[in-house]
Amino acid sequence: MTSTTSVQNMFSLEGHTALITGATRGIGQAVAIALAEAGADILLVQRDETSTTTLQAIQSLGRHAQIYKADLSSPTDVSSLVPRILSDGHTIRILINCAGIQRRHPSHLFPGSDFAEVMQVNLNAVFTLCRDVGAHMLGLDPHPVTGRKGSVINFASLLTFQGGLTVPAYAASKGAVGQLTKSFANEWTSKGVTVNAIAPGYIETDMNEALLKDEERLKSISARIPAGRWGSPEDFKGTVVYLASKASGYVSGHVLVVDGGWMGR
Repeated sequence: MTSTTSVQNMFSLEGHTALITGATRGIGQAVAIALAEAGADILLVQRDETSTTTLQAIQSLGRHAQIYKADLSSPTDVSSLVPRILSDGHTIRILINCAGIQRRHPSHLFPGSDFAEVMQVNLNAVFTLCRDVGAHMLGLDPHPVTGRKGSVINFASLLTFQGGLTVPAYAASKGAVGQLTKSFANEWTSKGVTVNAIAPGYIETDMNEALLKDEERLKSISARIPAGRWGSPEDFKGTVVYLASKASGYVSGHVLVVDGGWMGR
């Protein structure tokens, strides 16, 4: 049967509200603005309200934007976040877990406290938000624009697949995010909630500042990227709108690598 849905409508997010972590800068900021450009209202999870750049950018598009304060390193803050948002009357159709932290030490000297902090922010918080928002989405009716109840998009990494150097906590957390994504997808896809992940390659963001300043490693990494350049936050705008919209209705449990061809080399 031939569909009459236009391509423009397939990528529309009109009538949707997205909850996103890590959107004050970098990839998360670009993603939040992309969702708003596609028609969604945005709820921003931030540690505080000192940064309003993303908020103002979304509002300038004519979309609703609101900041909810929560420290993702605090299990208490994370567990109370979704109930607080829902009590305000919001219906969450899109969840983007983009926040993440990095700690670098030689593996034989890696502090347990740093390992625990990375796992809390990069994995435990992702699990809690997926669980709580997912439970909310499962109780919704399918949205007429996307045809499904909701979409969860987690941010993984090349280190979901590789070990890296001096980053055992980050590699462990991102490897687990990939498996967590597949696990939730196995249970929820048939019920109308898709769950996918995006795995960035080497992107010019603050998190990679140490690599960008290491001339030897920068040269080595850059030479192996088939696209001939490091990625930028803008490279994720189309990807996230695709995974949140009707266009990806038959895609779930997938870790989509956005790396300029690195993994295929």
